[in-house]
Amino acid sequence: MRKPKVVILSPPLTAVSGFSTHANLLLASGLSQTYELLHFCAGSEGRVENRLQKLARLVSSPFALLRFGLRQRPDIVHINTGLDHKAYWRDLSYLAMAKLLRIKVVNQIHGGPTPAQFFPHSAALTWLLRRVLESSDAVSVLSREEYKAYAAFAPDILLARIPNAIDPSDLLGPIAAPEPGRPLRLVYIGRLVREKGLFEALDAIASLRRAGRRLQLDIAGGGAARQELQARSAELGLSDSVTFHGPVFGAEKNALWRAADALVFPSYSEGLPYSLLEAMAAGTPAITCAVGAVPDVMQHGVHGLFVPPRDADAVAAAIAALDDDRALLERMAHAARDRVLEHYTLNRLAQDFGNLYEAVLRHKK
Repeated sequence: MRKPKVVILSPPLTAVSGFSTHANLLLASGLSQTYELLHFCAGSEGRVENRLQKLARLVSSPFALLRFGLRQRPDIVHINTGLDHKAYWRDLSYLAMAKLLRIKVVNQIHGGPTPAQFFPHSAALTWLLRRVLESSDAVSVLSREEYKAYAAFAPDILLARIPNAIDPSDLLGPIAAPEPGRPLRLVYIGRLVREKGLFEALDAIASLRRAGRRLQLDIAGGGAARQELQARSAELGLSDSVTFHGPVFGAEKNALWRAADALVFPSYSEGLPYSLLEAMAAGTPAITCAVGAVPDVMQHGVHGLFVPPRDADAVAAAIAALDDDRALLERMAHAARDRVLEHYTLNRLAQDFGNLYEAVLRHKK
């Protein structure tokens, strides 16, 4: 008896992208025991293109999915998207092609504004968004707040809340108690863009250094703001406190997580970041903002500390609090790991999507 086929849409699997990470995790999960999992490249991350090449890809990619669907005859197309305008209009074409082939669609939304706020000045486009969601056979979101918003916006859709998850096996070394007196070791691993709050983090480090604190910050990743961040670090006189590593993977990335005392990640907006889950699994509590699904994962004072977005003084105060209370930092490290191992592992992710795929295949629409 043949397994049902599911084609997962994401950027190239080698791209440094949350969507690609998610696709790789699904493909490596226990879902493959029940479903034949296929991958289709969609999105710009990980590609080197000029404008003409990008335009050609955007025009041809939906028809490539049409050909792929005719050849493979999948039972489900699993679209990974975010509620931003670029992704919405691009992925609308994939939804149309899947529906043309009478293939069921799981539309997984990785963060963004609420649907009622997406087109704030257009009733017509808001109506179209509702029709897009209703034409999907299921919609999956990451957080409790998103679930409430989507249920209110389109009450007739088959809606699921499925948080992201990780394979924590390579992050589970011993959690060492942070020794009193040594410099606090901070880390950030991810895209280097302004919206991640890294400029506020640098300003916080600089103010704490002026107050006499000894701190080390490792920043790993690539992105549009890398040169500007390096210039800002030099301007603040942080060359001996802040190290830029570039993109890191595998053992090198895991070593940074395990060596750190805290993740500094005051991001302005998020879905459910893999960097947070990886850090917590490694026993690295986070200083972050209560955005997206982050409040579902961690509790202030238990697994880490929340700060307001765009507030360097609050970031500095949070770092100082952890620097002064190493016992609290150690308790948070163990609580953060326990939280991920209990609720955010790959087995749970496979079970949740297996249940959703089964419901979609049973549902007559």
